[in-house]
Amino acid sequence: MLLPNILLTGTPGVGKTTLGKELASRSGLKYINVGDLAREGQLYDGYDEEYECPILDEDRVVDELENQMSEGGVIVDYHGCDFFPERWFHIVFVLHADNSVLYKRLETRGYNEKKLKDNIQCEIFQVLYEEALASYKEEIVHQLPSNKPEDLEDNINQILKWIEQ
Repeated sequence: MLLPNILLTGTPGVGKTTLGKELASRSGLKYINVGDLAREGQLYDGYDEEYECPILDEDRVVDELENQMSEGGVIVDYHGCDFFPERWFHIVFVLHADNSVLYKRLETRGYNEKKLKDNIQCEIFQVLYEEALASYKEEIVHQLPSNKPEDLEDNINQILKWIEQ
């Protein structure tokens, strides 16, 4: 049986990486952080001066991941999701955090004022949840709270139960 592919998405700072790494270590699935993959392979298409970050070359990322995704058993972590092929994922989890929690996390990362404000607005308006619903079948898209350590443990247990089904 093919192991499932899982997408973890949500606004930067909601806890995708923490959840993804812990989930991989407990489930045996392979964890891929798209930001790290892009950095290692220089999968960029320029630099965004306003947000002070490289621009992801989405086509090259998809090409880079295609073989691993077809094998199954992969957890993908990225804040965007509309460019991944729908066929890749068996389930999509959109993490969300309270604005006050998220603000502190992003401030700690040293985000500039515009990037901080835009990411908080993105969370308020559930932009990534809407993107996930527009990109995948509604029945495979689930929201998970990610505010405190207990949420992390609950989310891991919930996802592990789903994997075992």
